[in-house]
Amino acid sequence: MMEGVRRAVAKFLKGGGVYEKAVDAFLRDLQRELIKADVNVKLVLSVTRSIRERALKEEPPPGVTRRDWMIKIVYEELVKLFGGEQEPQVEPPKTPWVILLVGVQGSGKTTTAGKLAYYYVRRGYKVGLVSSDTHRPGAYEQLKRLAEEAGAMFYGEKEGDPADIARRGLEELLQRGAEVVIVDTAGRHGHGEEAKLLEEMRAIASKVRPDEVALVIDASIGQKAMSLAERFHKSTPIGSIIITKMDGTARGGGALTAAAVTGARIKFIGTGETLSELEPFAPRRFVARILGMGDLESLLERIRSLEEASELDKAAEDVLKGRITMRTIYRQLKAMRKLGPLGKVLQMLPGASMLASIDEGALKLGEEKMRRWMAIIESMTYEELDRPDIIDKRRMRRIAIGSGTSVEDVRELLTYYKNLKTMMKKLKRDKRLLRRLGMEI
Repeated sequence: MMEGVRRAVAKFLKGGGVYEKAVDAFLRDLQRELIKADVNVKLVLSVTRSIRERALKEEPPPGVTRRDWMIKIVYEELVKLFGGEQEPQVEPPKTPWVILLVGVQGSGKTTTAGKLAYYYVRRGYKVGLVSSDTHRPGAYEQLKRLAEEAGAMFYGEKEGDPADIARRGLEELLQRGAEVVIVDTAGRHGHGEEAKLLEEMRAIASKVRPDEVALVIDASIGQKAMSLAERFHKSTPIGSIIITKMDGTARGGGALTAAAVTGARIKFIGTGETLSELEPFAPRRFVARILGMGDLESLLERIRSLEEASELDKAAEDVLKGRITMRTIYRQLKAMRKLGPLGKVLQMLPGASMLASIDEGALKLGEEKMRRWMAIIESMTYEELDRPDIIDKRRMRRIAIGSGTSVEDVRELLTYYKNLKTMMKKLKRDKRLLRRLGMEI
């Protein structure tokens, strides 16, 4: 979503010519990308008008160029557009804490219930999942499987009154010591046909008296998120919103801004299919990623939530400090399956997405390639692990024979290592610039 914004930022910062004309050209690109992301046209015109006015009037502090200052203005105005500076409160204010998930069919509620369970289990809470959806075939089995994968307790019934099932499930899970209980509900009606669904939500809410009602919205519905959120809010006051499938649509901007306009806090966004791909939504992080400044905080938070946290923290620290060796890459490869594609991880690093010189395809590692590269690294000497630059053609042949791979495989890994080193040098320069602008994320 809005990948063109990063290109527009890079073009603006590298370009020359008259400043005012460059600002107008950039704002046209920004308008095009926001509208493509289904952001309301009035909101788009309002935010770009505000950016232009500030960009032409404000004087940057000494040592900062007008173009760099312009990007800071864009950052601040887009943060306002996507909900403001305030970050969502994701930790339960008390225990037990009961979350009722509501939403229409196909929004991804059941998967989100599993992701939420995984999220809180990894933070040390005893979590219980309740399946009260008796309408969708397979809902019971799906949530039961997700509960097992997440390490959460489970309660469900395949038939009966959903409100009574939810109440019984809550009672049982609380008796079993649950600190966070997540109630999954039916979503059998499409957009605009929610009358019976809303009635069911009210009945369930009256029986379980949730501490939080979370509306789950599919990012692909775009601006319709506003009317959907308003209708649900009238039925069962919405405490938070979770936007799903952000990785699979170009219309996510419309859903985010529309939901933000309702005043309900967007608490989480789903960024992929695996249980770990749910993250708290902070507008400043999201905007930083759109602009190509990355999101170190989200990356490190996600890293810490995984079993290999200590190893990954060290790898992340090595990368951010420019201490990249084959040991660093080996740790990355080991953790890759849990973190997701490296391209997605690197997008969270400041400036990474703005590096046009790095071939994006080179960052997409398949399972077989990861296996070969790990075998290659395991065949290196200690000196080669710490100083990969010393590996010449003779060493490549020896490593290839020892690892059961080809010289071309070894060369490909070394090219990846050099690309990563080049990228990190630029990231360090970008980080210094962000610090001067007061925009460190």
